[in-house]
Amino acid sequence: MQLSICIPTFNRLDCLENCLNSIFISSKNVKDFEFEVCISDNNSDENPHEIIKKYKDKINIVFNRNDENLGFALNAIKTIKLSRGKYAWFIGNDDLILPNTLFELKKIFEENIDTDYFFVNSFYLNSSYLDNFTKPFDTKELNTKKLKKLSKFKEDKKVQFWEIIDPNVSWEFLIGIFLSIFNREDWLEGLKHINKEKIEDKRVWSNFDNTCLNAKIIATVFKNKKSFICSRPLSINLIGEREWGSLYDFVEIVRIPELLDYYRSQGMSFWRYIRCKNFALRNFFNFFFKIIIRGEKAGRNYVNFYQHFLKNLIYPYAWLSIIFFTVRLINKFFNKT
Repeated sequence: MQLSICIPTFNRLDCLENCLNSIFISSKNVKDFEFEVCISDNNSDENPHEIIKKYKDKINIVFNRNDENLGFALNAIKTIKLSRGKYAWFIGNDDLILPNTLFELKKIFEENIDTDYFFVNSFYLNSSYLDNFTKPFDTKELNTKKLKKLSKFKEDKKVQFWEIIDPNVSWEFLIGIFLSIFNREDWLEGLKHINKEKIEDKRVWSNFDNTCLNAKIIATVFKNKKSFICSRPLSINLIGEREWGSLYDFVEIVRIPELLDYYRSQGMSFWRYIRCKNFALRNFFNFFFKIIIRGEKAGRNYVNFYQHFLKNLIYPYAWLSIIFFTVRLINKFFNKT
């Protein structure tokens, strides 16, 4: 088994069907490539059994349904433990893969047999776009030339792992689970570095470990191993309304800086750390005050004032964020007039 596509899912059954349909379409464009789709349903309000049944004869699906909601982190781990592939790839139930994705991955794996970690680029697409099409969505109808890429990196390249931690490669610094394909057995070995009590906390993004589970394991396990950047987007990350959408600002100025601190503790160079940390704080003041004003729904109850505010004031971009925000407001005003 070469690849396990791991999908931790909860509700959003239409999204899950679109996701599985995109995998089915891609599977028709590749031969002699053994893969599986491992799905763990986190006790959704509606049982996805009928959707699973519909696609089980078309693609190799391993399915689990939890008796209770375990929280995102434990459910994600469940999908990996279901899998058997040499490599594993987390994707959300609202993500899509492209018609050529599995064909491209087969080539990449064959050409990089000694590589344990792959960064794979992605397109952004507003989820409302799919409302214009019949369901399940057919990814062959997409005009990818009009889509925005997550990563600005322009060439496929073998790299040292820390080269991937760069705003030009990933502005969210691997916090998005859909960006990483990795050696499955090594990843499972990395679970020993995760605080079990923290990932058992079911509250969304309530602590560092249950927010950055995948990125933390990847940095710990693959920091000294051969890595590869695939600059060609192989997935589509749908953006739009989500149950945790009110926490976007919190993740950007609290959890991502925490993740960079962890990367530094694992050996990322000082100057790379400073560059990335400044970039991560480019919206610091306006986002922080939005969190304070909006309260718990924006993550205020998870904010440590000293750690998440005062300690970040030593970085120039934290202060420059005031200027950046003011300039954006001025531009927005003049664009309206």
